[in-house]
Amino acid sequence: MSEPGIAIDPLPKVWDPDSRVGDMLRGLRGLVVGIANENSIAFGCAAKLRAFGAELAVTYLNEKSERFVRPLAEQIDAALILPLDVQVPGQTEAVFDRIRQEWGRLDFVIHSIAFAPRADLHGRVVDCSAEGFAQAMNVSCYSFIEMARLAEPLMTQGGTLITMSYYGADKVVGRYNLMGPVKAALEASVRYVANELAPAGIRAFAVSPGPLKTRAASGIAAFDELVADAVERTPSHRLVDIAEVGRVVAFLVGGASSGMTGDTIFVDAGLHNIG
Repeated sequence: MSEPGIAIDPLPKVWDPDSRVGDMLRGLRGLVVGIANENSIAFGCAAKLRAFGAELAVTYLNEKSERFVRPLAEQIDAALILPLDVQVPGQTEAVFDRIRQEWGRLDFVIHSIAFAPRADLHGRVVDCSAEGFAQAMNVSCYSFIEMARLAEPLMTQGGTLITMSYYGADKVVGRYNLMGPVKAALEASVRYVANELAPAGIRAFAVSPGPLKTRAASGIAAFDELVADAVERTPSHRLVDIAEVGRVVAFLVGGASSGMTGDTIFVDAGLHNIG
């Protein structure tokens, strides 16, 4: 079923203020981490969450990225625009402290960041360095756990924690290399976080999109070949886009998904079902 005023094929611009689709998320406030540019999965999520009425805080990595992120944040009327590099001690805590000061509570967190050093990402898993593996785990996985811990006291009415994974967490995908075990750890972390925070009414999910031409994905060796393979193998012979991922995230944040938690949700045009 399509949202009023939004065509499914072709998809509209990710953010179109003239095609607000309703207010099912009105009154909810959330943090979106990981916007780098207009092609980011995080921006697709932020735009759809805002279109459904949510109020947002968004982050940018550093001063260099701010010039790309701030115009997008302003385009979707983000209430807070904050710096966040999870590798800098104290920055994650500072973001949640600011949210506590401004809002006093939090309803959802969208975690859409990942990193591995190029040398470790492009080599065999068995050849990766201890330092590269630790850095990839810290940025891509531990930061989600840390955000869950910091969000818990702010989610006084319950809440939703969502991170981004990929099919390579479950199956061996050529050239995905080190990120496969890292994303597998992330999906396992989601299950444990969902179990531990369920008594507080906090749910957790991993969303697993198909290959998307984002800046982060460009670091994967021969990524164009991976994309071409996905287009060939999906039943509809196409890629998903960030707007489609954003719609699923909006569903998970909303009350319609109240009976779900701990799951990995695939948004990949059926790619994961193809052997």
